[in-house]
Amino acid sequence: MKKFNSLFALLLFAGAAMAQTTWTIDKAHSRIGFSVPHYAITEVEGNFKDFDASVVSKADDFNGAEVTFTAKTASIDTDNERRDGHLKSGDFFDAEKNPEVSFKGILSKDGGKYKLKGDLTMRGVTKPVEFDVTYGGTMNTGRGMKAGFKLTGQVNRQEFGVTYGGKTPTGELVIGDTVTIVCKIELDKKA
Repeated sequence: MKKFNSLFALLLFAGAAMAQTTWTIDKAHSRIGFSVPHYAITEVEGNFKDFDASVVSKADDFNGAEVTFTAKTASIDTDNERRDGHLKSGDFFDAEKNPEVSFKGILSKDGGKYKLKGDLTMRGVTKPVEFDVTYGGTMNTGRGMKAGFKLTGQVNRQEFGVTYGGKTPTGELVIGDTVTIVCKIELDKKA
């Protein structure tokens, strides 16, 4: 009987250790933003309006969590309809042929710092990327558990086949190659 109780306790412990929690993005309280140098003197900012993400974690501090994300390229918004139309065209995202930007990766914690490493796919090109992540913590709101994160990083648009651009009369790029990504994420714990 003792062996059975010990085995049962071990199985319960192993099951609890392997338990995972799924979190989904709260779209109303999240922003998937970016900025790109313009004429080498300023930046143009934008975001995606239609996106989805989930985080599956086995640890309370999200160390080792699996992260998946998609954004509809046709939902790009820079507060300028003409520019948004150009960004959806074949010169940039080619939204008709490439309807989504996607990411799949792992969130890891080293000391008090977090990194998100994985594969980003844009315009049919997949490349490994790495982002710095600030974990804001978790909170029981009375209507469920929430978790907050801020993600920052940079990608080179040329590496993903977004090569459109010209030069100013003085030789600077009209549109810079480095895209700065800033995402403010609020997650809901799935029931």
